[in-house]
Amino acid sequence: MRIRIVDAFTDRPFTGNPAGVLLLDAFPDDAWLQNVALEVNHAETAFAHPLPEGGEADWALRWFTPVTEVAMCGHATLATAHVLATTDAARGAVRFATRSGVLIATANDDGSITLDFPTAPLTQVEVPAGLAAALGAEPLTAHDTGPNVGDLLVELADEKTVLGLTPDHKALARHSERGIIATAVAEDPSQGHDFVSRCFFPRMGIDEDPVTGSAHTALAPYWSERLGRPDLTGLQASRRSGLVHTRLHGDRTLLTGRAVTVIEGEIHT
Repeated sequence: MRIRIVDAFTDRPFTGNPAGVLLLDAFPDDAWLQNVALEVNHAETAFAHPLPEGGEADWALRWFTPVTEVAMCGHATLATAHVLATTDAARGAVRFATRSGVLIATANDDGSITLDFPTAPLTQVEVPAGLAAALGAEPLTAHDTGPNVGDLLVELADEKTVLGLTPDHKALARHSERGIIATAVAEDPSQGHDFVSRCFFPRMGIDEDPVTGSAHTALAPYWSERLGRPDLTGLQASRRSGLVHTRLHGDRTLLTGRAVTVIEGEIHT
């Protein structure tokens, strides 16, 4: 059984966010899927299989962290679309049936891939007591991102504050359903990004995610409203780092990035 490790939201190996990708004939039992994700031990491993022609989707897609299944994952969807395109398993736009509805990934002529995801609904909330101490910085605002994303989005004072965070991950786990998105406006947009973010998911077994596509379905509407533009570029400033180009399109967010396959191998079970 073929498995690939793909670095997503980057065009260079060993940067961006790595994801395992397995193309299957059908989904095995959940315990097997979870065990493979634990063995791969990346933020997410994606499992996909083709669906019969004529339906609302072309492939079924699921994502697992090392400890649980998740409702939405952007970088592993990008990685899966990259594998389908580079192996000629699918061309053009691919419709994925997922727990978050039908998600579309389109391979572009320049080698990039655009994901069509639902825009996260943002609801401003009070900054939870104890969050500043857990994060290591005082949030200016906090927003709930709705059930599909399940994160708490917090704006911090500036880019330098986001880059310098050294949070208490155990304490952070008490403050959201999935994780914390910390963000700030770019200090110098001439550097190629409009805003910066870091994402922490200790409840999902991921202290810090390298590049989080799903978080950008909340970051895009937040910063588009603030900056007055529908098209933006976000830098997720983890140690591996990566860029996500975002565009608001009605109630959908388009996320564009690149990916590169780094490892191919066989699973023997």
